[in-house]
Amino acid sequence: MNSKSNWLFHLYIIIFLLYMLLPLVVMGGAALNDSRFPSVYPWVGFTSQWFVELFQDSRMWQAFLNTILVAIAVVIISVPIGTAAAILINSLAGSTRTVLYSLMVAPILTPGAVIGISTLLFWNKFGVPAGLHLSALGQASYISAFVMLLVLARLQSFDRGLEEAALDLGANYNQVVRRILLPHLYPALGAGAAIAFFQSIENFNTTLFTRGTYDTLTVYVFSKVRSGITPTINALALILIVVTLVLMLYFEFARRRRERNVEARAVTREEVAKAQTINLDQGATANFPPTQ
Repeated sequence: MNSKSNWLFHLYIIIFLLYMLLPLVVMGGAALNDSRFPSVYPWVGFTSQWFVELFQDSRMWQAFLNTILVAIAVVIISVPIGTAAAILINSLAGSTRTVLYSLMVAPILTPGAVIGISTLLFWNKFGVPAGLHLSALGQASYISAFVMLLVLARLQSFDRGLEEAALDLGANYNQVVRRILLPHLYPALGAGAAIAFFQSIENFNTTLFTRGTYDTLTVYVFSKVRSGITPTINALALILIVVTLVLMLYFEFARRRRERNVEARAVTREEVAKAQTINLDQGATANFPPTQ
């Protein structure tokens, strides 16, 4: 029974990986196939034509630049708002906590088209025209909730006694936040910033209604699909996949290197402590006269 369970588990892992990775392989292969229609079958021949056309597409690069700028703005807005909301919710109790938590989580459950339209109508009341700034504000209105959830989960492992001890020792609240709370939240803040960045890059519905006359990458791809898609989109996707894999491998190797350094320092400290203990024992023995 145990071997059968292991076999089923490995089969599930293989099917899951194929389901996740096979579309990426097909997409990347279409960028190298000499066919006007993005496909890998039939294979016409190897070509780099689509990468050349991609780098000559100025509209696409402008859309890509707009997407990165909006994503950076969303990170700058969402991380402080989500962090502040998480700290506030964590300090409350009872019905007030429940109401505030529900209000912050509600935008996640709202369709992106509704958020986009409501953002556009709200700011038009104040004479603010559509543009990338409204796209950033509209996206941040719900992406902040993702950051809040990550920070709130991290706060569950925070020892409030550290804050009380620091205050008793004379620290003010700013020092407590800067030197005790924020260092504990750094992993959640980093993860929240990464999620906010990639959520913004892939956003389409909210951006479509708030972008005005500007293009973002998702809107540009949508327009290409409507007018006739070419493998240049596959070339762009392949570049993004390769860059993502390289960054993932880099951070994984860096993490393992840090772990090895920490383990090496721990072993060194242990060896030093043992050596000091031995020296103290030898010194204590030398101070006693020999027994007759």
